[in-house]
Amino acid sequence: MDDAQQLRYSRHLLLDDWPEAAQERLLAAHAVVIGAGGLGAPALLYLASAGVGRITVIDPDTVELSNLQRQIAHSTERIGQPKVDSARAAMTAINPGVQVQAVAQAADEALLTELLPQADVVLDCTDTFATRQLINRLAWRAGVPLVTASALRWDGQISVFDPRRADSPCYACLFPPDAPPEETRCALLGVFAPVVGLMGVMQAGEALKLLAGQGAPGVTDTLAGHTSLAGQLLMLDGRDWSWTRLRAKRDPACPVCGPR
Repeated sequence: MDDAQQLRYSRHLLLDDWPEAAQERLLAAHAVVIGAGGLGAPALLYLASAGVGRITVIDPDTVELSNLQRQIAHSTERIGQPKVDSARAAMTAINPGVQVQAVAQAADEALLTELLPQADVVLDCTDTFATRQLINRLAWRAGVPLVTASALRWDGQISVFDPRRADSPCYACLFPPDAPPEETRCALLGVFAPVVGLMGVMQAGEALKLLAGQGAPGVTDTLAGHTSLAGQLLMLDGRDWSWTRLRAKRDPACPVCGPR
């Protein structure tokens, strides 16, 4: 790192369990973020500000006035712009040293098959069951840790699915693909802005710890004593800010991760 980077990331470097090598890993890392809305917007800002060297953001939508209640990477002046371009402008304004690739299209199988093997972490910031299942399947196939979250009304949840760990379930273990729930989206039912923002910030936090070396083979100098959310489902009730933590186990019959 040069002197400017040392100053920019100095509050990380002051942490006892965040050596310079951890920040160097961030600077060399590639994060793929799928969705630049309520979850993706805060996650992207924190990934950029923390110094993730390369960030690919995927989203087919444009900025609308109704987004601005919670999607903090966008602004009134950027209504009508592709969300990925708006997010890139916000990210580079915070940290011009970050390389941002903006992909203004839906996250289909062909695109993800190309991009995910290049990634060090994937953030699922989408809001449909079928897309979540697709991301999980292709991230698991690529061997890339996946950080996923959701928020609706006053409730949020977050987990990590890490194919590098033999004890980690995948998303399909918790939510079987052959049992889709009734689709519920904030466009119809609403969402409390701080809840979705908090879930997105936590996604960034989990991703940053993974990129810094948490759980990586041979890395012993970073985040000693910290635990990942792999194997756990953390749920928030925004009505009283209470948390529930559930253990999540691998399903031996899972169609995605069951057969090794």
